[in-house]
Amino acid sequence: MRSTEETGRLPRGPVALTLFALLGLGLFAGFIALGTWQVHRLAWKRDLIARVDQRVHAAPEDAPGPSAWSDVTAPSSEYRHVRLHGTFLHDRQTLVWAATDLGSGYWVITPLQQADGSVVLVNRGFVPADWCGIKGQCATQPDGETTLTGLLRMSEPSGMFRHNDPARNSWYTRDVPAIAAARGLSRVAPYFVDEDAAPGTLDAGKPAWPQGGLTVIAFPNNHLSYLITWYLLALMVLAAGVYVAYDEVRLRRHP
Repeated sequence: MRSTEETGRLPRGPVALTLFALLGLGLFAGFIALGTWQVHRLAWKRDLIARVDQRVHAAPEDAPGPSAWSDVTAPSSEYRHVRLHGTFLHDRQTLVWAATDLGSGYWVITPLQQADGSVVLVNRGFVPADWCGIKGQCATQPDGETTLTGLLRMSEPSGMFRHNDPARNSWYTRDVPAIAAARGLSRVAPYFVDEDAAPGTLDAGKPAWPQGGLTVIAFPNNHLSYLITWYLLALMVLAAGVYVAYDEVRLRRHP
């Protein structure tokens, strides 16, 4: 055992030990709380992934009508597989910038007017940046009444770094209220629908645009690694506390 003379210091005083103890207890309690919070987050994320997976692969049901719009929220409704019937208003469609596995281009957002006069914005799919010379008026099909299926999505507000500019017809997010106002639409659902992929036709070996069914469903789930990290830090604080206590006892026993 090394003596006090060998270590070059005396045992810490009661004030220093009290401060060390308070600091250690605070860190230990904080790390335990953060780890426990991540346990709950992990359970929540796994439940979310399971619910979304069930919704995406369920048979399509009628999309919420005007009487149910107030009940449509992300937790209760997003990614539900829905069915719509109506007529596309092609002259009021909007192109929203997009980056997909097919490259950079645009989402084609077209209003669908239903029999009751209400409107749902439909993301018909992706088109490349040079589609129709960026005017987006060359694919007016289908005409007349049509039925489609897709995934219900919530409106995407304009952000600080993805700022929509309706005056310049420049769109970076699928902001339903803003698009509806810019296109003079009324009675518009508070959500939009990502249309399912239709059986593709080839024109000279090229895919038909717009290309639907490209919804990316990804929920990063790093909560397990986070909770392990926080609990390990708590264990390290506990080990450091035990070491300090042992060292203080040793110094007092071997002055």
